[in-house]
Amino acid sequence: IIFYFLGKVYKGQLTQPNKKTVNVAIKALKENASLKTQQDFKREIELISDLKHQNIVCILGVILNKEPYCMLFEYMANGDLHEFLISNSPIENKSLLQLEFLKIAMQISEGMEYLSGHHYVHRDLAARNCLVNDGLIVKISDFGLSRDIYSSDYYRVQSKSLLPVRWMPSESILYGKFTTESDIWSFGVVLWEIYSYGMQPYCGYSNPEVINLIRSRQLLSCPDNCPTAVYSLMIECWHEQAVKRPTFSDISHRLKTWYDGHVKISYQKS
Repeated sequence: IIFYFLGKVYKGQLTQPNKKTVNVAIKALKENASLKTQQDFKREIELISDLKHQNIVCILGVILNKEPYCMLFEYMANGDLHEFLISNSPIENKSLLQLEFLKIAMQISEGMEYLSGHHYVHRDLAARNCLVNDGLIVKISDFGLSRDIYSSDYYRVQSKSLLPVRWMPSESILYGKFTTESDIWSFGVVLWEIYSYGMQPYCGYSNPEVINLIRSRQLLSCPDNCPTAVYSLMIECWHEQAVKRPTFSDISHRLKTWYDGHVKISYQKS
């Protein structure tokens, strides 16, 4: 059981019409929730029901005829990307191949390209909100539970709601402006997380200090063993002018080109 700000998330099993069972994640709204909370929960169902992409965590069904109201999602066996990166890091005497880094990044970019194409702004893109399945399949999620598990990643700015300032551009922190372009900034930070094996961005700095660093354009430094081209892409995602950041379509194209290039090189060497 995992607690999140509207209720709990359970692991369960769903019996399909063909009698086969599949593992599912069950997001349950707390009982006796306020009318507004119930409306928010139903609004979330409406928003995500139409999303169908191989790199977006899919909703499989809902229970709304009795409490607790529930959403059923596909179950991702290897948990969230942040934990996956740490458990496959040099700290654990492991490492990922350059090809695996690119595969992870490419899938997140393609999922975000799909979302932005449907005019959907994520607002909280981070490794903690991506899930990993067997075969290094990565899908974007937002169970809303990360605010509890990763409370140190969120900060209340000027008594507003909790915000993941380490993943946000100035226009979002200062003016509450969330757009596809602010998601692109966040994607740059996710890239940095991937190549840093899940290290917290601006680790060692307090949230107010991070805000000042971002405002003064003191950007995250290049992770160890990160290719120059990938770090250059991060810097582009963090352009001060939102309109000058690359699109998710452009990012996906570049990552795919690099990935295919690595595959050909690996194939030729063998």
